[in-house]
Amino acid sequence: MVKQERAARTRQSLIRAAAEVFAQEGFAPASLATISRRAGVSNGALHFHFENKKALARAVEDEAAETVARITKGVLEGGGSALQMLVDTTHELMNRLADDIVVRAGFELGGDLARGEEPQLRREWQRWIEEMLRRADQEGGLADGVSPDGAACAIVAATVGFEVLGGENREWLTEEKIAGFWDLVLPGLAGRCGLLPVTSSGAEGPARRLVGGSAGGRSGSPAGSPVGRSGDDGGVAVPAAATD
Repeated sequence: MVKQERAARTRQSLIRAAAEVFAQEGFAPASLATISRRAGVSNGALHFHFENKKALARAVEDEAAETVARITKGVLEGGGSALQMLVDTTHELMNRLADDIVVRAGFELGGDLARGEEPQLRREWQRWIEEMLRRADQEGGLADGVSPDGAACAIVAATVGFEVLGGENREWLTEEKIAGFWDLVLPGLAGRCGLLPVTSSGAEGPARRLVGGSAGGRSGSPAGSPVGRSGDDGGVAVPAAATD
């Protein structure tokens, strides 16, 4: 048992060290010697756990994917409208990208052409956005004339842009930046009739800024942000999911 625990710790140390080196240097320039030195283990220990650099990169991506899966699962378990869940997930993901080097490296590895592999995490993120927008459409939560596919293209492009820019400047991953994006997008995205307000700062966000409302220290609304009938608290309202 002690040996197994030690092996598990060594493997985790290698994955984290690899994530740090990949994020700093990129896949091609990164060397296994640098990674093993960063992890504080021998090259032999590294090769015991990982056959080569590609296997180590896949392990970083896999661990990042597990973290993203936990984020989406947690948001789903929290309930709410599909649009609110989509907003909440973007906030959670950007927080992780800012604070978790394995998640950040996992996304960056997918965009590293030197690896010659599919961008696994970005494709999973795209599928999540598409699924949430399909749900929102089924709930009647999208504005007239807004298609789930069209909205998904714009939101995927913007959020991946935040991810890429955030790799160079963490400011792009702050709640203020992400809430500002949703302040701009939600008024044209959300349906005109409904009961549940969508908060641009996320359902659990400290500012709880409501699009078109005055919560979180904001008064009034930006031009064009009120969409149809609002909820009692001033947010953009979307229909609640139908219940049996």
